[in-house]
Amino acid sequence: MTRVTVSGMDHHGGRPRAERARELADALRQQITDDVFADGVLPDERDLGRRFGASRNAVRDALALLCEEGLIVRRRGVGTTVLLPKYGHGLDRLTGLAEELTGRGTVTNEVRVAAEVPVLPAAIAARLELPLGAGGVYVERLRWLDGLPLSLDTSCLTLDVGRAVLAGDLRDRDVFSLIEEAAGARLGRAEVAVHAVNADPGTARLLGIEPGAAVFALERLTRLADGRPVDAESIRIRADRMALRATLHRGGPRTP
Repeated sequence: MTRVTVSGMDHHGGRPRAERARELADALRQQITDDVFADGVLPDERDLGRRFGASRNAVRDALALLCEEGLIVRRRGVGTTVLLPKYGHGLDRLTGLAEELTGRGTVTNEVRVAAEVPVLPAAIAARLELPLGAGGVYVERLRWLDGLPLSLDTSCLTLDVGRAVLAGDLRDRDVFSLIEEAAGARLGRAEVAVHAVNADPGTARLLGIEPGAAVFALERLTRLADGRPVDAESIRIRADRMALRATLHRGGPRTP
């Protein structure tokens, strides 16, 4: 079969080169996240083209996209290397981020704020099913992984649980384990929403990224086994360092 190259087109089926490059970038991003390139070094353009059945130009464009994302860096004489590893955070189990990162590096927490507040914001009190004007505990921590900032975590807790959490080791332990220890009971479930947002200047400064860079905004309401909400969290995670994962099972039709 004769392959023909047309300006702006990939020579595989006449598809636009930009479309093929995006598809290839998606495949490479997934492999990087799955640690396929264990040494952090990607094959050269010719090898990648053979692996994915793509033209050299499409491979070059795909790598340029990943460079723009800050996922890889290309250096003459060195090749293409992963700039920062991406770590997986499962969304199908109720675990703290430090639990998810066990064995992946050194995790430390910089405790920025840990204090009782006389009145919780009305929206937070409503989420925690507390009356207006109720007090609580506010904790803000900057989480570091191997010396680089990973996430900014804030928690608003009910007073009874929060006071015991304040007495615990917030620098080296997950809030979840402190809650369970304080409550004398296991956590039961959490409702989670994840948004992609642009980092505001303050958050960007703390996370060591450019203002406007993409971050995951994770909002989580965590409940004890009896259903009582005890922790309303807001977490900002560097999107260049974390991939959110879940294993989903097909069930019947959703019940309204």
